[in-house]
Amino acid sequence: MGHALGEGMTFQQTASPASAALVRVPAREHFRVVLIGGGTAGITVAARLRRRGVTDMALIEPSAKHYYQPLWTLVGAGVSRAEDSVRDEADFIPRGTRWIQERAEEVDPVAREVRTTSGLRVGYDFLVVAPGIQLDWDKVRGLREALQTPCVSSNYDFHLAPKTWEMIRGFRGGTALFTHPATPVKCAGAPQKIMYLAADHWRRTGLREQVKILFGSGGKVIFGVKPFAEVLQGVVNRYGIDTRFQHSLVEVRGDRKEAVFEVPRSEGGTEQVVIGYDLLHVTPPQSAPDFIQKGPLSHAQGPNKGWVKADKYTLQHPDYPEVFALGDASDLPTSRTGAAIRDQAPVLVENLLAVMAGRKPEARYDGYASCPLTTAYGKLLLAEFDYEGKPAPTFPFINTFQERRDMWLMKKHGLPRLYWGFMLRGLA
Repeated sequence: MGHALGEGMTFQQTASPASAALVRVPAREHFRVVLIGGGTAGITVAARLRRRGVTDMALIEPSAKHYYQPLWTLVGAGVSRAEDSVRDEADFIPRGTRWIQERAEEVDPVAREVRTTSGLRVGYDFLVVAPGIQLDWDKVRGLREALQTPCVSSNYDFHLAPKTWEMIRGFRGGTALFTHPATPVKCAGAPQKIMYLAADHWRRTGLREQVKILFGSGGKVIFGVKPFAEVLQGVVNRYGIDTRFQHSLVEVRGDRKEAVFEVPRSEGGTEQVVIGYDLLHVTPPQSAPDFIQKGPLSHAQGPNKGWVKADKYTLQHPDYPEVFALGDASDLPTSRTGAAIRDQAPVLVENLLAVMAGRKPEARYDGYASCPLTTAYGKLLLAEFDYEGKPAPTFPFINTFQERRDMWLMKKHGLPRLYWGFMLRGLA
């Protein structure tokens, strides 16, 4: 355990000609390893480090709850319960790790120090940056207000995912609009997963002909890896979905049931297109946390502006060799999924331990990520790929280039057990 000087603030007495004054100064602690973020990435790395004998370690994470967010697609489809996706964060903090239940506010990599919202200064010899990704609801005008109406929801929020199912189940016809922003998002397949499940539900209940399904996406294609994109295009055709690419949602007019998209013009510039809806599922724009975007660990400009720098193979920061990063807030050019973190974490741990021992980091991450795409009730397409966009299947002897029932069962039952019982324990 690090040497604590107390939490919050401490007081220092100074002399003055008239009297002794109390000057408030931030408390400070120091640890061999500090981790920012207690989500999937932070907890997995902390557990693996603890199993490798690292004890002088602190984890900075404000939340008292830990969420298995991939389950929210199934919650929104009515086949899983939201309460099954949440556990107490305390149950997964590795034994002997100091849990600083605050929010990181600033990183000073020169002083090797993290400052929290209370003013606590946490010094480190080595730093793991894994704060996750933030949801920028306010970057879409009127969205927060529209989410209060009966026909707008988002599976990207624990409290809203059950509402998605109530909307789908109670829908009786009209225009159902699903959106995907132009920004990177957690699990890039999630915005379309719920769309396919909704379409399948309406097909099963005899309503499909009464529903017009639109997909407004800020991207240019349905999926970035061609073999899987071809399968998904077949799913789109099967359900008769109207896809509108390069459509970035900028406003929701909840009182009028209108969604406003920014769309590029062929002659240059952009224009706004208004689409009416009767049901709207929104995936909000997303970004690295504000303190990361403003800080020295991220790119100051260019296409990766705001994301934490990390060598794509070793996960080591290029400017500060004692800093490593993984997960959603990093600039690693792969999908932001738990499966990616599962492959990143052991590489990061090996390389961090090497650097701690004065050796060169030699473990390499190849960009593996997977996206389990639910395409119907009881069917799932498991898209696995690497940095080069090549399929990287991990299940031998089965064809993962088709929709499969066994992969559906894996997502519904197998992956949650793997996550809670093994991954967060540093065992998988």
